[in-house]
Amino acid sequence: MRLRDKVAIVTGGGTGIGRAIATLFAQEGARVVVAGRTEATGTATVADISRLGGIALFVRTDVHRSEDVLHLMKATVREFGRLDILVNNAGVGGPGKLLADMTEEEWDTVIDVNLKGHFLCCRYAIPHMRAAGGGVIINMSSVLGYLMLPGVTAYAASKAGVLALTKALALEVARDGIRVNCLVPGSIDTPMMWEGLTEEERRAVEPLVAEAEPIGRLGTPEEIARAALFLASEDSSFMIGAPLIVDGGLLAKIATVR
Repeated sequence: MRLRDKVAIVTGGGTGIGRAIATLFAQEGARVVVAGRTEATGTATVADISRLGGIALFVRTDVHRSEDVLHLMKATVREFGRLDILVNNAGVGGPGKLLADMTEEEWDTVIDVNLKGHFLCCRYAIPHMRAAGGGVIINMSSVLGYLMLPGVTAYAASKAGVLALTKALALEVARDGIRVNCLVPGSIDTPMMWEGLTEEERRAVEPLVAEAEPIGRLGTPEEIARAALFLASEDSSFMIGAPLIVDGGLLAKIATVR
């Protein structure tokens, strides 16, 4: 077990990538705190982990609220005595509008959850990791931090910000024994991927999304979880401030008619 006796927080752990990461980390020996806004999905993840013989706790958390994040950190340390791993996975997709049509409130929602949430969780986790003698922070970026599409301006800006945050923070805490890296997923089959689409619309769009991937299919949450496990474990002990791209070849591709 690569994470035996470690304590890990996974934000957005109720569904999709976060749920897969929380489950795999527990199977690898970690005691896992599932943080999220929705109690039903968070407790369902905890129940699944328990059925598999793991140890987990749900803490309701809005990551863009400092009081919630402080409570999350305190609850984790009170329950398990320490904090070793933080996975900043919680995120929102945004309104799918061009910038000129977006309201200030819509912009703020995306930036607050996807970027400020990372800041707050890192800010309040670092003292506990220092007290434990080190730790690991894994941030969640996206291929849209590198390549853009119309209608994803706020989301892309937030994910590009995560890349910069990861590099800058990694330099600040490396000598504390805290490694900060980030994941860069491509098109992953999660509830957020299909948010706002009817079932009929999804059936029409999904083959096109799969075809755009050089590998010819969407990724799975479990594939991203395995990459997160690599970053969380000593297997990646010499990685600092690095993006780990898990995108089926999307960023290696250039649009062409040939």
